[in-house]
Amino acid sequence: MNIIVNGRHLEVTPALKNYSEEKIRKFEKFLPEGSDATVTLSVEKYRHKAEVLLKTNGVLIQAESVTGEIYSSIDEVSEKLDRQVKKFKEKHSSYRKGAAKQIEPAERETAANEGGKIIKNKRFDLKPMNPDEAAMQMELLDKDFFVFMNDKSSVINVIYRRKDGNFGLIEPQ
Repeated sequence: MNIIVNGRHLEVTPALKNYSEEKIRKFEKFLPEGSDATVTLSVEKYRHKAEVLLKTNGVLIQAESVTGEIYSSIDEVSEKLDRQVKKFKEKHSSYRKGAAKQIEPAERETAANEGGKIIKNKRFDLKPMNPDEAAMQMELLDKDFFVFMNDKSSVINVIYRRKDGNFGLIEPQ
């Protein structure tokens, strides 16, 4: 793992650099080869901030912490990264065909508290239409958003109802 330690308004001493690298190196065993880590340590008045950006296989994992002491900021950001990296690893690990991951009841409760899960999967055919037709279709279905294929660009777009009553259009590039 390639680790870069930067300092903003702070001189990075060898002890500080070694401490940061030691804390970040423990994620090496969870991440694939070729991962990069950028650690930015900064001081603003009495706020000591540690930011870490992990780049692995096109995925960015970022965490930051602000405390009154730079070493405790590094410890806290390391704990945050630990949770995020483990969550990333659980989602992206491959399992053998037919062997589902067994989750203990206590783990299931914590997983449900960390984020929602998909409870319904819906498939439908997209017919090309312009944004005005999509807005009309959304009104007819009485939904807050509608996914459609733009007839001009042949790209999937999303139209949604804004809080002010108007519509928003999301067009990927």
